[in-house]
Amino acid sequence: MDHFDIKAKTWDISKDKQVRAKVFADEIIAFLPSNGQWNALEFGCGTGLLSFALKDFMKNITLVDTSEGMIAVLEEKIKQQRITNFKPLHVDLLADKTEIAAVDIIYTLMTLHHIHDLDRAFSVFHDLLNVDGYLCIADLVEEDGTFHKPELNFDGHHGFNKSQLSDRLRAHGFAVVHYSTPHVITKENGKRYPLFLLIAKKLSEKKSEFI
Repeated sequence: MDHFDIKAKTWDISKDKQVRAKVFADEIIAFLPSNGQWNALEFGCGTGLLSFALKDFMKNITLVDTSEGMIAVLEEKIKQQRITNFKPLHVDLLADKTEIAAVDIIYTLMTLHHIHDLDRAFSVFHDLLNVDGYLCIADLVEEDGTFHKPELNFDGHHGFNKSQLSDRLRAHGFAVVHYSTPHVITKENGKRYPLFLLIAKKLSEKKSEFI
């Protein structure tokens, strides 16, 4: 079992995880026009905290994650709460072929810094989005490498620089239309780590130069 499979059953206990999901959901809702017809996808959904906070704003939500444990917890929550507009999938969206239909919104919370191949991720997101669809990324502002404990042997990104991330998204056919830092995580080491919300809009069906 990987780290996230082990953590899945106790994931929702964290008050901060619940609060930050609500903070980012509120900001996404405030930015996007409300039409009641959005079809969305959450990438790296975990137990679905962000999607549960957005469930009444979206028509349908596909939730994908590579952690079997997280998806199992999510499925139990869906059953208990009788949610009818969620479709959970245990799948590696960046590696596996899927039959997921195009969506209007893709959002991801604290997942992107775990993804090594950002160009692959942005290419997949671009392909999955309808024209004028939105990509909402909530993640760590660039940090000094102390966010993850040394024993975790973390080998992903130490947060993201706004300018560099924006340039990369533009190269994949997106225009950045919103950026804010609405939440801060305070760790046991006493350090504060801001989280950003970046919203980018798919401009056209133009294929990325990285494909």
